[in-house]
Amino acid sequence: MNTDTAFEVYAAMRQHGIAGTVTPVTPDDPESTWIVLDAGGRDVTAAALARVAAARAQRAERGFIVTR
Repeated sequence: MNTDTAFEVYAAMRQHGIAGTVTPVTPDDPESTWIVLDAGGRDVTAAALARVAAARAQRAERGFIVTR
């Protein structure tokens, strides 16, 4: 992931309650590749990206329609 994508993924993770920390592979170089780490420090980028995509694809299950 690049910096722009990392920001979008981080925002989506917070919005949908997905746990993880988005961080650059090389901490001294924010332009390096970014990954998602779990609480144990393991790389869970693929799983986090899949959960973000699934959360974005879900549609509201409740709602109403107002007709005239």
